[in-house]
Amino acid sequence: MKTGISKTILLAAALVFVGASAQAQGVLRIGMTATDIPLTHGSPDNGFEGFRFSGYTMYDALVNWDLSKADAPSVIKPGLALSWAVDPSDTTKWTFKIRPGVKFHDGSTFDAAAVVWNFDKLLNKEAPQFDPRQASLVGFRISSVASYKAIDAETLEIKTKAPDSFLPYQLSFILMASPAQFEAVGRDWAKFAAQPAGTGPFKLDKLVPHERAVLVPFKDYWDKTRVAKLDRLELLPMPEANTRTAALLSGQVDFIEAPPPDTIPRLKSSGMQITSNPYPHVWPYHLSRLPDSPWNDVRVRKAANLAVDREGIKQLLGGYAVPAAGHVLPGSTWFGKPTFEVKYDVAAAKKLMAEAGYGPSKRIKAKILISASGSGQMQPLPMNEFIQESLKEIGIDIEFEVVDFTTLTNRWRAGAKADQNAGITGLNYSYAIVDPFNALVRFIKSDLHAPNGVNWGFYSDPDMDALVAKAQNTFDAATQNEVLGQIHAKMVNDALFIWVVHDVAPRAMTAKVKGFVQPRNWFLDLTSVSVQ
Repeated sequence: MKTGISKTILLAAALVFVGASAQAQGVLRIGMTATDIPLTHGSPDNGFEGFRFSGYTMYDALVNWDLSKADAPSVIKPGLALSWAVDPSDTTKWTFKIRPGVKFHDGSTFDAAAVVWNFDKLLNKEAPQFDPRQASLVGFRISSVASYKAIDAETLEIKTKAPDSFLPYQLSFILMASPAQFEAVGRDWAKFAAQPAGTGPFKLDKLVPHERAVLVPFKDYWDKTRVAKLDRLELLPMPEANTRTAALLSGQVDFIEAPPPDTIPRLKSSGMQITSNPYPHVWPYHLSRLPDSPWNDVRVRKAANLAVDREGIKQLLGGYAVPAAGHVLPGSTWFGKPTFEVKYDVAAAKKLMAEAGYGPSKRIKAKILISASGSGQMQPLPMNEFIQESLKEIGIDIEFEVVDFTTLTNRWRAGAKADQNAGITGLNYSYAIVDPFNALVRFIKSDLHAPNGVNWGFYSDPDMDALVAKAQNTFDAATQNEVLGQIHAKMVNDALFIWVVHDVAPRAMTAKVKGFVQPRNWFLDLTSVSVQ
């Protein structure tokens, strides 16, 4: 009798253990660099980390990214639109064929009218769903859109203000939220964010602000090749890099973004997987071009670029970086043929500073806005301190104002003329270079300054505007690449930024994480991932 009881107890304990183990196999806990859960209403904040974890997990766009490959640059592909085409007789007119049979998480139907509703939330101030916050986060990405209408349930027409060959790329950032759910929560975007409904492969199960978001698979997801394998995906804000590492080593999380380079050997010796891949990302200083900016002299801008030891930065990062030679990756089809070479040459930098009238008795003082962490910011504090010492050597004294990433983003969007940026002559903000608009146009087109866009420094050059117009009017890919190369060459020759490195996005995860593919992109497809 006593033995029977013992066996029963042991069997019950074993069943509990097996059940818990089986349940835990499908849970992926991610330590993000963000200070909070990125907004969940379909227009994420926290930069592209927001899109990565709160955007493309729960939502789709008309145009999606193919994130299935690690060995080639990511390309756009049909998402909620089956296809799109520009009218050859009127290149401001586009027709999108809407994918039939798609349902939102709340069970309502996605159609062309839902697309119009989502455009209105960003562009139509008279619409009840218009949200200034979402408009500020993503509305600038479709600033070229003049009008849009549903021809029928499966056909959408979009007209642009002028020919814009970049439109399909931009639509990849306009995520589709459920109009029916917005009505169900009383037309309140804050309530919608707590109970969101998109069409994506995951849906929100639980949200605890500042602490965690729990996502579960949407079993009725329209793309049956991408139904999520996980039982649960948990997102945890962990802005401090060493905290993320400790959480991974202690088993609090399974996957972390941006592990500190000096911890990678320990992580590897503890059995962790380390992944990385060059991707379209650049880590620069974005410079003010207002009349009182010290960066208005091209000789100073070139000198600053020549003063940065990029190989030293790469070493600081444990080898996890690619030295920048401009805004786009070396070898990019958009690199062009600049005549100014971005390299490390202190003697040449000092010579340029002397030609500009600076020397030991006349130094430049500049205040730069930076963050302590954040999406794509890599290891901003040690990296910025390294650059501070490099620029000091040639007569440029940098003072930093350190803020959290959300504040940095808001002040970036506000532009150099904003009162909150008084005295700031540059900021360190990492940029996605995934498509022509994001990579180049949004920083150099003169009318895309605040509040219309993120030409933060109010750069303006008629010759550059003419090149941008030429690129936007070019619908042949090969010819367009040539024009984009001319744009990039001019950016480098005019040293419009201080370019430092391109990220390779190191990530660390336990050996139990299976099926993870790190694409050459800011974004991830977590539907293929399981935890075993």
